Amino acid sequence: MLDVVPEGDVIWYTARRLHEALAGRVLTRSDFRVPRYATVDLRGQLVTEAVAKGKHLLIRTGNGLTVHTHLKMDGSWRIRPASAGEPRRNAHQIRLLLANDEWQAVGYLLGVTEVLPTAKEDGVTGHLGPDLLGPGWDPAEAVRRLTKSKERPIGEALLDQRNLAGLGTVYMAETLFLRGVDPSRPVGSVGDLSALVELGHRLLDANKGRLGHVTTGDTRPGRENWVYGRAGRPCRRCGTPIRRGEQGPPGQERLRFWCPNCQQ
Repeated sequence: MLDVVPEGDVIWYTARRLHEALAGRVLTRSDFRVPRYATVDLRGQLVTEAVAKGKHLLIRTGNGLTVHTHLKMDGSWRIRPASAGEPRRNAHQIRLLLANDEWQAVGYLLGVTEVLPTAKEDGVTGHLGPDLLGPGWDPAEAVRRLTKSKERPIGEALLDQRNLAGLGTVYMAETLFLRGVDPSRPVGSVGDLSALVELGHRLLDANKGRLGHVTTGDTRPGRENWVYGRAGRPCRRCGTPIRRGEQGPPGQERLRFWCPNCQQ
């Protein structure tokens, strides 16, 4: 299973693996282990594609249905040969199992698992801002949405999927560090938002073909990031201890990491 935070790059990578295993093949097994969809049976349906939209995963069938899943913080998918049989390890964490004659896709601890008409996908993804890894990535629209709330802290605004889809706490922290911006600064005081969102796009794009969020260019364990997960340790640039805090409205707080010297 994945052991990295499921941000936009991980979702893109997962969608590609699901597509390779399921698309163009008929489902021979469909096992939903969530109460609302326990009786749904997709056996015999042809999977046409699996795609990512921001942090949402959409598996579409030729019958006009979409399996919509969201990993949240703890979910993951694992692809296994169909001949391997049902996995026994962590079986209690399985929320969905889809299989064909060659492969099985097993979803663990999925934060969202539902089936809906493909024609109504907009009901679950229509609120999203421009997808950082989508074919229609529109940085100008992302900037327009960000600037609608100029007094909002930039760290919060970047995590709001209605502004731009796919950025999470890791890339928020790393992007702001590389641009020298404190996450608590109001959006309206941040110069060159275009460069900021484009940097976020480049970071996700550079990592989408692998598991792991590398922003320093160094893939060695413990060297991958500038500030994320490094609270109390010296900044890689200036040596100042990295700080950690929470940001966001009550009940929606998210972690932030920053260098008080490099980010103003």
